[in-house]
Amino acid sequence: MRYVHRFGAVFIAALLMLTMIPTASAATQINADGYYKGIRLAGKVKVVEHFGDIKVKVVDSFPDLRVKVVSSFPDDVGEWQFVDYGEDFTIQFVESFPDIRIKYVDSFPGVE
Repeated sequence: MRYVHRFGAVFIAALLMLTMIPTASAATQINADGYYKGIRLAGKVKVVEHFGDIKVKVVDSFPDLRVKVVSSFPDDVGEWQFVDYGEDFTIQFVESFPDIRIKYVDSFPGVE
């Protein structure tokens, strides 16, 4: 009987851990300062077809980052100036398995 209770406790603990894993992986890795894997999400951005520094999906709701496209001085987090050369980082647009999700905005760019 004692072994049955121990098995039940282990089973419940394992079940709880399995339910927590999807929640943890769904959270963004952008920190409060606007960095993703050491890349500050502001500045000059080059779009590439393959092997971008960050895989990005454009969404309408629940973004990780609100992005305002600017033509100069992309100094604040979420302000991106798209360029062909001289980039600060590269992005690759994807539909599946993005690193971050962005939403284009006209005002108030930054971390969601």
